[in-house]
Amino acid sequence: MKTTALLLALLCAGSAGFAQQAKPDAKVPAAKAAPKPVDRYALRPDEKVSWHDVRDTDLEGRAFPDAARKSYFDRLPAEADGKVTPAVWGLSRDSAGQMFRFRTDSTSIYAHYKVTKAKLEQPHMPATGVSGLDLYARDKDGKWRWVQVVRPTAQEMKVRITENLDPGEREYALYLPLYNGVEFLEVGVTEGRKFEGLKPRAKPVVFYGTSITHGACASRPGMVHTAILGRRFDVPVVNLGFSGNGRMDQAVGDFLVRIDAAVYVIDCLPNMSPKDVTEKCAPLVKQLRAARPDTPIVLVEDRRNTDTWLLAARRKFHDENHAALMAAYDQLVKEGVKGLSYVPGDHLYGDDNDGATDGSHASDLGFYRQADIFEPFLKAALGR
Repeated sequence: MKTTALLLALLCAGSAGFAQQAKPDAKVPAAKAAPKPVDRYALRPDEKVSWHDVRDTDLEGRAFPDAARKSYFDRLPAEADGKVTPAVWGLSRDSAGQMFRFRTDSTSIYAHYKVTKAKLEQPHMPATGVSGLDLYARDKDGKWRWVQVVRPTAQEMKVRITENLDPGEREYALYLPLYNGVEFLEVGVTEGRKFEGLKPRAKPVVFYGTSITHGACASRPGMVHTAILGRRFDVPVVNLGFSGNGRMDQAVGDFLVRIDAAVYVIDCLPNMSPKDVTEKCAPLVKQLRAARPDTPIVLVEDRRNTDTWLLAARRKFHDENHAALMAAYDQLVKEGVKGLSYVPGDHLYGDDNDGATDGSHASDLGFYRQADIFEPFLKAALGR
């Protein structure tokens, strides 16, 4: 009985306590507002910055004269509008592959830029790759090494990319966004520090390809295989990748031949069928060879999607695409076309199915592996 009475008393006390909390007129302390996060990249009021418009020096990766462009940061000249397909023209307004080189002894580096499209990211690709700026520097041995990336949160950004760098003058390279256009770009250094914009180097390696060449889905603009290879060989690069629209088109070839290239790399198969390859490969190669008789041309098989081990139809498609390119290559060689090389595609993403974001588009790992496969072929083409 005593136990029962004690339980009843405890239950009543608990009920009373709950009822007291539930009274409509009970005063509940107001929740404190969460502190606003500090933007570690925002400029401080006391920072004095000297700004330099990249247009006063020029960018690498721009293959056509200023006067020929609708916008300074376009990858094709204005006359391409109406000659290439509308899709290619629109995609050519992304700044993929363009890079600004400069020298400074500033221990802080800044950027002020605006992109053309409000959408800063894609479902399978972060804003840092789509719309960010990616900074590299040469170390004491002359090797390019990563420094920092801009994390875009708005179309227009005015940020400190990095600070508290080790003292000393060095060369930097700033890669522009992959899947966004640029309205303007200024690079900043601390007032009073040295700054020298570096002119573009001659004879770039020119890549013509698909969304993969364009940069999908690198986490940063410097992680595309085209950029990795540019650093490895220390050569300028022109990126003419057009997402979903790299199709060995003669209209694009008309602009390729205007570039005094060190090497042409044709990597269009992911956007083509075997029939397309048979019809278009040889004419494009002959078009390039007629205009540039001594420039090496590298043909690339398409990568195998990383889920093809379970997809018989996809395996068959890749097999037939590769066979079509090999047949075109063999025929060109038999016809006496010189300076051709051929990159197999089976291992471009590796052999463990982990080289892509969505089966089709490369991850950073996939891009690094592609660069490894491409390297000996480019080394031979460049005569290194």
